[in-house]
Parts: sequence; structure tokens; C-alpha cells
Amino acid sequence: MVLEGTARALLRRLAVEQAESRVPSVVAALVRDGEVAWFGGRGRVGGERPGEDTQYRIGSITKSMVAVLIMRLRDEGQLDLLDPLDKHLPGTPVGDVTIAQLLSHTAGLTAESPGQWWERTPGVPAAELIGALGSDTARHRPGRRYHYSNVGFALLGEIVARRRSAPWEQVLRDEVLRPLGMRDTTTRPRPPHATGFAVHPWADVLLPEPENDHGAMAPAGQLWSTASDLARWAAFVGGDTGGVLRPETVAEMREPATVEDGDAWTRGYGLGLQLSRHTGPAGSRRLAGHTGSMPGFLATVWADPADGTGVLFLANTTSGVRASLLTDLLDILAVHEPQLPAEWSPAPVEEDLLALTGPWYWGPTAYVCRVLPQRGLSLSPVNGQGRASRFAAQADGTWLGLDGYYAGETLRVVRTAGGAHLDLNTFVFTREPYDASAPVPGGVDPQGWR
Repeated sequence: MVLEGTARALLRRLAVEQAESRVPSVVAALVRDGEVAWFGGRGRVGGERPGEDTQYRIGSITKSMVAVLIMRLRDEGQLDLLDPLDKHLPGTPVGDVTIAQLLSHTAGLTAESPGQWWERTPGVPAAELIGALGSDTARHRPGRRYHYSNVGFALLGEIVARRRSAPWEQVLRDEVLRPLGMRDTTTRPRPPHATGFAVHPWADVLLPEPENDHGAMAPAGQLWSTASDLARWAAFVGGDTGGVLRPETVAEMREPATVEDGDAWTRGYGLGLQLSRHTGPAGSRRLAGHTGSMPGFLATVWADPADGTGVLFLANTTSGVRASLLTDLLDILAVHEPQLPAEWSPAPVEEDLLALTGPWYWGPTAYVCRVLPQRGLSLSPVNGQGRASRFAAQADGTWLGLDGYYAGETLRVVRTAGGAHLDLNTFVFTREPYDASAPVPGGVDPQGWR
């Protein structure tokens, strides 16, 4: 739990949001190392202060959970992210788009389903939705750009249902929610739950919003949840996967697949997860999670895997909660109670790895090799400018690039009578700049340095 002064500052920020944005009720929570470090609630639900167990609709946060089901199928070998939609869901007019494009909103599909606005009307079965899709379902060339699509996630939910031979919500409950202990995340509300309202723009009066079963569109935003359950979800997104997915798979979901706002991006999308970059008083963060909105409700959950922190809010208003609420809460926590760095302690390193540490040269450019946990290596320029990557040890004695320019490339240590050099996808790193005894591509001028 946070200190009393921190709790007061956090509650005040939440109270300001509820009062100034005129929100009927709102709850928020901060998560550290998988536990709720702070919870706050303002406003009233049924005459009572909302609690950690009060349900709200979470809208498109549902998409991130459906994406986890798709990634489970991928990890089991039941589908590939490069598979065309037709392979698993034939009969749509957009069968050439890939699973990865649907997950990252780069398939070019229309944002909304045919007919009336689905978020305020009862849904239809999957067969009826698919039958209603026409030639205008594709709005952009697949892969060309980011274009958010609720329809795309409806199709992903149907893939889950067909591959598992069960409704997507049952699969989600059995494979994700129950294992993570998220027993208060449901497709329809259960008490205590908030009623969704629209707040009049010029008067302090409310209008109840409709709530329906959205049928085939449900995977795009059907779920209800609580602050307690979303705190567990924040920990999951941050890497505490509870065996539901491999941490490496969740990390893959957090990788930027596309950006919304250009080269110096602040908002992007991975595989079913929204991404955001935030710079505050304690430095920069790269957040992963999802926003959500349905008529009468707003919600957002973010996780920062770098320091094991998560943050969330749930509110029963159609619009009005400022996006800065959650980053402000993160900043307050970081300023009042900054995380302590983990204690350093020595760790044994095998002699063969220790012999690889220190300077190496790619041509005249100095690099340094360091040992990472589990026999990993890092290779980075001494001056900090240029190509840097981490490498994971492989069973055959090589290392596989994890990130940066060399992601997916193989690093080999080549030992010869004259010493050793590193071979990294045709690039040769030597212990001396342009070592003439090593097989430097193109050779080394025989007259040497002069």
C-alpha cells in the first residue's frame, strides 16, 4: 500500500476529475508488483460509494482479451499470424487479410458493422453479420495504414469460437479469466454494477444509456469488469501471465506493429494491445494496455512492464474523463514513492562467456559485449550510437538476436588458431580494428594502418 500522503494526493486527483468532468461515478487503482497499491472511488452507484467489486462496462478492453485467445491458438500451432482470414473463416469479402493485420488494426477493414450503430442496438448472430459484409468492408489496402476496426475483432472472436467449438466468451472464461482469478469479468452485468449514463452538456442531469447483448460484435466490446479484476489484467499485460500465455508471447503483443501519429509516435498498436509513450517528472514510460468506451461507460488499463506498475480507471459516463487522469496518477506515485532499484549482487559467469566480454570492433567501430542472465549477451556501440541488440543463448551454442537491427539474426563465435571473432549475419567483429588475421569481408589492406 502507498503512504498516507501519497494516497491523499492520488485521491485528490481522482476527486478533481470526478467533479470537474461531472462523472456520475469513477474508480481508479494503481498496481505494483501484481498487487493493488492504491484504490479510490468517487461519486455514487445505487447511493453507495463504488468499490473494488463494482462492475462497469470495459468496452474495447475486451479486444485485448480476445487477442490473448488468438495468441494461445498461435502458440498451440492451430493458426499462424500470417494465415489469411479465409483459412479459418471462409466466406467473407476480406478473406485475404491476415490474422496479424486484424490484431493490429492494419487490415484496412471498416470500423463499424453494417446496419445501425452496434454499440446501442442488439446484436445478430455471426452468420448474419458475415452475410451482411459487402465490398465496402475493405476501406484501405491491407497493411497500408492503421485503421481501427471493431468488425475485425468480431471476426477474430468467431475464429476462436470455430477453432475451439465453443462460444468465444466460454473459451475466454475457461482459458483466461478463471486461471487469472478474474471471476467478476462477465458478458452481462451482475450486482453491484453501475448504470451507464450520458451527462447533459449544459445541465447537471443524466440520461440512461442502453445496454444489450451485441451478438457477433460482442468480442469488440461486450465485457463488464471490476477494478480488482482489471488490476489482475494490468499485471498480466505487464508480464505476470499466470501460465495463460508465455511471457515472451505477451512481450510480442506489446511490440509496436503500427503507429497512429507518425515517426515520433506517442500512440501505437501491437497485437491486440494499444501502446502509449508518456514522459513525466520521473522519466519516460512505454505503456501497454487498452482503452474502452461504450454508451454510458469509459475505461482504460495501462501497464508498464519496465517497473511492474499498472494503472486503471472505470467510469459510468459516455464521455468526459480526461486521458491525462491515468498518467497523472502514475506521475504522482513516481514522485511520491519512486521504485527502489533492485539490489545488485554478484552472479557466477561461465569462463567461456567471461572470455567474450569487453571490446570488439566492427571495422573501426568499437562495440562492447556484456553477459546477460541465462547465458545471454548484449552487443552495443561504445559511444551509444548505432546498432545494439540483446541475444539469447541457443541449444546449438549460437545466440539469437532479440531486438534492434539484429533481431532474429544468429550470432556465432568462431574460434581459430589465431584467436576468435564474432560472425553476425556476415558482419565480422574482431578484437582489434580490422584484424588482418580474421576473415574480414573484402580483406584488409596489406600495408595496414598508416
